[in-house]
Amino acid sequence: MKRVCFVLTSPFAVNGFLLNHFRILAGHYDITLVVNTLEYSLSDKLDCRVRVVHLAIARQISPLQDMKVFWRLWRFFRSEKFDLVHSMTPKAGLLAMLAAGLAGIPCRIHTFTGQVWATRRGLGRYALKCFDKAIVFAASRVLTDSRSQSSFLEAEGVVKDGEAGVAGPGSISGVDPCKFSPDDECRKKLRNELGIPSDAVVFISLGRINLEKGILDLIHAFSVLATRYQNAWLIIAGPDEGRLAERIVEEVGGGLARLRLIPRVVPAADYLAAADVLVLPSYREGFGTVVLEAAAVGLPTIASRIYGLTDAVQEQMTGLLFPVGDVAALRFAMEAMLDDPECRIGMGSAARQRALQEFSADVVSLAWLAQYRTVLAA
Repeated sequence: MKRVCFVLTSPFAVNGFLLNHFRILAGHYDITLVVNTLEYSLSDKLDCRVRVVHLAIARQISPLQDMKVFWRLWRFFRSEKFDLVHSMTPKAGLLAMLAAGLAGIPCRIHTFTGQVWATRRGLGRYALKCFDKAIVFAASRVLTDSRSQSSFLEAEGVVKDGEAGVAGPGSISGVDPCKFSPDDECRKKLRNELGIPSDAVVFISLGRINLEKGILDLIHAFSVLATRYQNAWLIIAGPDEGRLAERIVEEVGGGLARLRLIPRVVPAADYLAAADVLVLPSYREGFGTVVLEAAAVGLPTIASRIYGLTDAVQEQMTGLLFPVGDVAALRFAMEAMLDDPECRIGMGSAARQRALQEFSADVVSLAWLAQYRTVLAA
């Protein structure tokens, strides 16, 4: 049986994206996972056939610690003689691809899920971009989670034309239709707990709360919208990484009474079931897994027109796109959803059909399996 090693910085990414991949891949390959198990707890749903090896990979740049990790990875790869090493996340990618190359691992895959330097300027952007170029140089195969991301990397000179592939339809993990689906009972219960009327049109932002997610753009758009539409409500839920809670409350203005701010991790499926429209005004994104989760529940999405999200949302069919950072355009899109409930519901239905047919978790995992078979055969 061929031996495959995954290298990631945090179990958070494993829990969020890779559990179904491991379930399917472990039936065909001997899987090892190298990850910093002290940073976050691994899910108890991780397939028991996956061997877990702890390695203290730090998320932040730490030259001395990074050199130690590189040395340990190189020794580990030399002794284990894997057939393929697959990395995700920037730090793990740089260290694993270089170490695997020097250890003589024949197949080295790195998957890009978004570029932290996409919204930066100056020396910081240049340095981080060089790190990604080093990953590409050391890898034998580069994947992205969307075709528009591949095009972006080509335009930025990080990869050559056609060098970055996409496994199947795209997305890093797809969506589990058993976990994410319309749930009227959950919808009524959560709305009741949050004090939201049954006839309200609820917009939701679900995920990390920080400036790069465009949260303040959403707040400014909603503050105006709330004065014109008495049935418009907004839920913002997710860990407050940017410590924006106080600022959100201050700047939402007259919309405060119809804002529900939950600055912590919440059960995504429950909150999506209670909403009507997902809003994702991000300045940078990978594929936008939350778009697929919302779609599976039957929600259309309003998103910024950036790479990744242009793959996740079919404009005018499963949602609406607007120029990134344009608060007025964001508000107009939200108004369109409020003014035309028939169109809103139709987009949500089309989004659900697309998510189930093209982006179910098993479809994406089988695309990964096909990618592995091709690479290992070659």
